Formats: sequence, structure tokens, C-alpha cells
Amino acid sequence: MAGEVNPPRIVRCPTCGKAVKWTSGNAFRPFCSERCKLIDLGAWAAEDHRIPGDADTDDVLSEDPERD
Repeated sequence: MAGEVNPPRIVRCPTCGKAVKWTSGNAFRPFCSERCKLIDLGAWAAEDHRIPGDADTDDVLSEDPERD
């Protein structure tokens, strides 16, 4: 068993769904390519992707106390 190497984990590209090897040799992981990585980045910048939160709590916590 000492000589066995685990096969690389296969994941789906979040942008296009293509199967991608999760290895240190894949500079774009979890994406399949730089193109898919940039498409995802653009979606975050355009606020197409959001992390859910409570709008009331977020507003209270983001207020600047020195503005009162």
C-alpha cells in the first residue's frame, strides 16, 4: 500500500460544468480554464452572485458609528 498513489479528484467547473482534475498542476482550479475563471469573476463584480445575509442586520453592522 505504501506505493499506491491516489487518483486526482475530479470536480465540475462551476462555470461550464466540464470535468476538471483537482491537482496542483491546474492553475485555474476549480475552473477548467482562465476563461471560465474570468466569467465567474465578472459575475461577482456584476453582483450576479451574492452571499445571502439578513438585510436588517447587515445595515446595522455596516453603519459607521462616527456618522451619528
